[in-house]
Amino acid sequence: MATLVKSFAIQGIDAYPVDIETKTMEGQPMISIIGLGDQAVKEAAERIQSAIDESGYEFPKKKVIISLAPSDKKKCGSHFDLAMAVGVLKQAELIDAKNLLQYGLIGELSLDGRLRPSRGILPMIIAAKKHGYKSVIVPRENMVEAKLVQGIQILGFGTLLDVLYYLEGKKTCENTVLEEEKAIWQDNLLDFADVKGQDEVIDAVTLAAAGGHNMLMIGEPGCGKTMIAQRIPTILPQMTEEECLEITKIYSISGLLPNGHALMKQRPFRAPHHNASLNALIGGGVNAMPGEVSLAHNGVLFLDELAEFSKRTLDALRQPVEDKKVSISRVNGTNTFPSNFMFVAAMNPCPCGYYPSSRCRCTDYEIIKYRGKISGPIMDRIDIQKEVHPVDYFRLNEAIPAISSSEIRARVERARTIQQIRYKGEEGINCNAQMSTSLIQKYCVLDGESLKLLKSISEEYGYSARVIHKLLRLARTSADLDGVENIRLTDVQKVLSCRDLDKSNSKMMVVK
Repeated sequence: MATLVKSFAIQGIDAYPVDIETKTMEGQPMISIIGLGDQAVKEAAERIQSAIDESGYEFPKKKVIISLAPSDKKKCGSHFDLAMAVGVLKQAELIDAKNLLQYGLIGELSLDGRLRPSRGILPMIIAAKKHGYKSVIVPRENMVEAKLVQGIQILGFGTLLDVLYYLEGKKTCENTVLEEEKAIWQDNLLDFADVKGQDEVIDAVTLAAAGGHNMLMIGEPGCGKTMIAQRIPTILPQMTEEECLEITKIYSISGLLPNGHALMKQRPFRAPHHNASLNALIGGGVNAMPGEVSLAHNGVLFLDELAEFSKRTLDALRQPVEDKKVSISRVNGTNTFPSNFMFVAAMNPCPCGYYPSSRCRCTDYEIIKYRGKISGPIMDRIDIQKEVHPVDYFRLNEAIPAISSSEIRARVERARTIQQIRYKGEEGINCNAQMSTSLIQKYCVLDGESLKLLKSISEEYGYSARVIHKLLRLARTSADLDGVENIRLTDVQKVLSCRDLDKSNSKMMVVK
């Protein structure tokens, strides 16, 4: 009769139970692992044999077959080691483990029998609770992460021998967390109070943050685009517990959650280099993993030097930006990862970076070609286009002190509260940027004068229906920031002033 041990596998950002069946039979001593395991699973045979030997047990001199069910799903990772080793020892009757089926076992084995921390612990514990497991055994270093899930017993051990003694009733588990819960990052030292001389851009950033809108900053090198972008997470509302768990799951699966740390409480800020591959940005690989768009979930994705990214990579952002999720299809199945991020980008106005100043030596053709690297569909998905002008360093001390991040965040949170109340009951809609067409018609009604202005500007610049909808959403956010019920003419004027690149391109075409 085969021995059954319980463990878990990762699919997308979720986990599902895996039955690990072990059977010994007469034949040449060897381990055969079946059930669509990746290379890490297949290499477990060597780790298991060494760990069992180092723990003082003799590996059975028989043919050992280990099956990971369901056998039609691809499984990856080294966290099955512990469950497979326990299954082998139980099948060979070398241990007298009691109530084995009430435990879920997770952990990689080192050659000397120590338990190494594994990635993806959080979604696996959530799956264990969902499927009614009473206890889960994990490596001691993963205890803090595992304890984020309430209502299930978490047992942490340091070695295979400790686990075996516990299962046999020879040893108890102290079940203590080594460190107190702490945030992934230290308190953020970045603050908008450091940004001086850019009041107009900060107003645009506040508008973007208040409604969850996408933003592009255009300006010459050194004018402060990156500095401003890095501070955007400091003005976004605090994450809810549900949002914290969701982003912690993504980082746990990606192996980016530092051991010994617990819940991620700060909104992520991801800034991939412009030579990042398509898979790195969107997600993918042989075993589909989250990309930068998912690592920025509930936070900010910042693309600096936007025009330097490949056209194919940028165009792949269309679906994640619009749908707030990304689906990665592989032969073994389709994984869907969340990607609800605030898209912020920065670029130079021309190849040399100094247009329209006298320092610029680019021709009109070179400038148009440079800006043409960003396709129309991507530009349509960017709500705010704002020019960032350089400031005189030697006059910064004379500038009016900039507003702090805490003050801006207070305004943003008030506006977000208005939006949450407005969209209560609307599934999947939490801010103005996510408004559907029907909601735009309901909440973005313009008076005659405002409608006339919007129509004339739209005809002048040839705005698509998508751009007009984005302008209406922005106007709704502008009104929410001031706490007024109806969109005013000043709100429409304000959002129309946030399309600087359209105006610049129009002037260039006239000159040409």
